[in-house]
Amino acid sequence: MPDPDRIVRMNTVLSRTGLSRSTIYRKIAEGTFPAQLKISVNGAGWRESDINRWVADPVRWRPESNTDEAR
Repeated sequence: MPDPDRIVRMNTVLSRTGLSRSTIYRKIAEGTFPAQLKISVNGAGWRESDINRWVADPVRWRPESNTDEAR
């Protein structure tokens, strides 16, 4: 059985991607970076698998739901 997907917070995303906070939010708005998940009233994070996919190929990254709709 595969390991469950972890939720990572902003500091982890910043260190993994090398992007600034403002660049991350701009890319989310453009649809070229994974969107955050709301995990509590004041907390948000990202699926680690989404960040890993983005790091592996940032130029071609697209949300998984959009690629499914295109098929």
